[in-house]
Amino acid sequence: MNYKDTLLMPKTEFEMRGNLPKKEPGYVARWQDAHMYEKVIQQNEGKDDFVFHDGPPYANGNMHVGHMLNKIIKDVICRYKNMEGYYTPFIPGWDTHGLPIENAIQKLGVNRKELSTAEFRKKCYEYALEQVAKQKEQCIRVGTFADYAHPYLTLLPEFEANQIDVFAKMAMDGLIYKGLKPVYWSPSSESALAEAEVEYHDVKSPTIFVKFAVKDGKGILDTDTSFVIWTTTPWTIPANLAICLNPDYTYALVQSEKGKLLVLEELVDSLWEKFGLQQKEILQRFSGKELEMITCQHPLYDRESLVILGDHVTADAGTGCVHTAPGFGMDDFIVGQKYGLDIYCNVDEHGNMMEDCGEWLAGQYVDDANKTVTMKLDELGVLLKLEFITHSYPHDWRTKKPIIFRATDQWFCSIDKIREKLLSEIDKVNWLNEWGHIRIYNMIKDRGDWCISRQRSWGVPIPIIYCEDGTPIMEEAVFTHISKLFREYGSNIWFEKDEKFLLPEGYTNEHSPNGIFRKEKDIMDVWFDSGSSHTGCMKERGYRYPVDLYFEGSDQYRGWFNSSLIIGTAAHGEAPYKTVLSHGFVLDGKGNKMSKSLGNTVDPIKLVNQYGADILRLWATSVAYQSDVRISDEIMKQVAENYRKIRNTMRFVLGNLSDFKATDIVDTKDLKGVDQYMLVELNNLMKGYHEALDNYDFAEANQLILNCFTNTLSAFYMDFTKDILYIEKADSLRRRQVQTVLYHYAKTMMKLLSPILVFTAEELHDHFHCDENKAESIFLEAKPEMIEVENADSIKEYYDRFLTLRKDAMKALEELRNEKVIKSNMEAKLTVCLKDEYQDMEKLADDLKQLFIVAKVNLVTDTTDLTEYETAYLKAEKFNGVQCPRCWNYFEESEMEGELCPRCHEVING
Repeated sequence: MNYKDTLLMPKTEFEMRGNLPKKEPGYVARWQDAHMYEKVIQQNEGKDDFVFHDGPPYANGNMHVGHMLNKIIKDVICRYKNMEGYYTPFIPGWDTHGLPIENAIQKLGVNRKELSTAEFRKKCYEYALEQVAKQKEQCIRVGTFADYAHPYLTLLPEFEANQIDVFAKMAMDGLIYKGLKPVYWSPSSESALAEAEVEYHDVKSPTIFVKFAVKDGKGILDTDTSFVIWTTTPWTIPANLAICLNPDYTYALVQSEKGKLLVLEELVDSLWEKFGLQQKEILQRFSGKELEMITCQHPLYDRESLVILGDHVTADAGTGCVHTAPGFGMDDFIVGQKYGLDIYCNVDEHGNMMEDCGEWLAGQYVDDANKTVTMKLDELGVLLKLEFITHSYPHDWRTKKPIIFRATDQWFCSIDKIREKLLSEIDKVNWLNEWGHIRIYNMIKDRGDWCISRQRSWGVPIPIIYCEDGTPIMEEAVFTHISKLFREYGSNIWFEKDEKFLLPEGYTNEHSPNGIFRKEKDIMDVWFDSGSSHTGCMKERGYRYPVDLYFEGSDQYRGWFNSSLIIGTAAHGEAPYKTVLSHGFVLDGKGNKMSKSLGNTVDPIKLVNQYGADILRLWATSVAYQSDVRISDEIMKQVAENYRKIRNTMRFVLGNLSDFKATDIVDTKDLKGVDQYMLVELNNLMKGYHEALDNYDFAEANQLILNCFTNTLSAFYMDFTKDILYIEKADSLRRRQVQTVLYHYAKTMMKLLSPILVFTAEELHDHFHCDENKAESIFLEAKPEMIEVENADSIKEYYDRFLTLRKDAMKALEELRNEKVIKSNMEAKLTVCLKDEYQDMEKLADDLKQLFIVAKVNLVTDTTDLTEYETAYLKAEKFNGVQCPRCWNYFEESEMEGELCPRCHEVING
């Protein structure tokens, strides 16, 4: 007889190999056809909600691996909240305006100059929708659930109308104004930038020390004296209007071979060494305030430079005499305003010097002008020193090219007026990254007014119409009319229609006696677009304000978190979010930042096609995402190995439930102690899992599951219960007891895995046949409930101690295997003398052979010839007995019934 045929081996069509890249697209199609997202959301309608707002990625190009980290974690949060019974709809969003799309259109061969603004914008609109469709498909492929049929796009008419309403509210509250002041200006983008669009890189810059000769010394200084200024931007010297001193510092008039020079007294020695000057005689000392209103001759032009005072002047670097050009620096602008200086700007939007700089300089780009100006100053004999320094300098974060400070007429949002309210709101928010709280607080505390105008075409127009005399119309009725037009036609109407159409019918204004009006050409900063998404998306669709959670990358403390806070507080009186969580950047395996030039970028879709989306999802939820994280082939292989352990364990569980139905479940109180212990451990797993996910600690949740699979199930319970599942009669009580445990584990684990391993959880559910009325999908199954186990604490305490005893037994057996005395533990006999605190393990005497998977266990009271371990005195030796050919266990020859052991004989012949 072939005894193998009498064994109840696992049976399941759930495959050992995942083959995820092949299987997953089928599940994606199935969920879409079944409208699974909608069904999941509908099952919690009317219950408590969890409102999670999606920060919009930019609609240009493919989703990179950082996007996928973000999207996967958002999906896990939503799925978990839905599983917990919260009504958790998720509206995906896209940022669809801005310069990158304008540039992309032109790279495709569209000639911007041959099209009207309205026509060019239509091209941008079509391109943006194509990009959204592509990115949406990539998000769906990694298994995310969201309302992809109704995403929010910043180009949607209703979104734009809400943006105008928000702008109007802020304008009517006096928070929006137009002003001439220096702003971050990007020649490469030909537009003003906000602070959030600026990043810093080290650059090598020329630094020059220049003499400005005194013209009118006001009876204090002679005309043979020069102030020495210092600058790292020689191109701004043509715009110099003043020299600024600190009123409280002491300045020294020093005789040198280059004439009488005036600098900060404490810097004389270091400057003379730098200039290579030998003669050094201090003639007089002055406080800064004594020199106020003296005039100097500009070294390049026939005009004066005024000596003024400012507290921003420090002794850290330079000469203590600060070159001041109000058109090219905020400190210069502020102090210039105090003295009534012109806001003089002689550089155009391309970064080129303008005609009033003179023929010798006009038309040169600022970087080239650095050299030309320096050479001219040297020719004129006023250059004391040229050297080069490496320092941190602002760059356009899109083009990666240096920017300049440049005074232009721009629209601003006043931060000063609401700063204290913003800081108060920041302190009310639950910042899950405490450093993020500190970071955004300091940013708001220190930031200047927000420049919100951009000199581009593709964006939401600033809804301002000017009267004949240049007065901007800021009236509620006009804003409301424009908002209605945008809601009906979209913002392109601004560029398609004239001012008369854009104003309310019959509108008149005393500042336009001839009825002539002019509309603003600038668009809003795209951060104003996304920063108003709490209104344009969430409030527009009926969700509450503030929402529960914002979650984005750590760069958004200066970006979306920041602009949303400003606009939300200004428009609605409070922060738009209750809780903020952030993630780090994705680096390569060596910890380097990813860049195309380094060739170390990782394509998430390529990873999905190689490993499967579930492996990418397991990676995203296994890393310490709140800091920067790493990804590489080696890391993905390790993640895939962890996935294999999960899959194979679940395959064993399903395989051993092939002949089990829910009607076969054994009541918990009728289970053996070890089975009850397994259910207590399952309850503890659920508790730990929920605690981890409630705190957004996905890695901890994954680790708990993996530890359960590896240690509790595979290495312990599944190991010894094979002897029951395969060997006993199909319907024996002991087998049904074990299957009851496996049933509970299968049901619970499928559901706990479902927010993370979405495809695998659905595949497991497809192959789970124990429930007659199972749901259509794992995502529609009820969440697992705790299993009631009487005396759970004492059961856990007892079996935790048993596992310590088992660990000692395994050590003794391992020594026997290492000595090649036995090949497997089944050939061994254990002699055990329990220590006093483990005497209660005696009640397991009849089960120890099976629990330890050995041939025989003898419990004794004498420690002679035994080795001491933590829990007991033990001796492992080879058992000289007969092996049953069916169950492979060993027995005394006298115990056998023919060639079979008593149990196998009973199963076959009983």
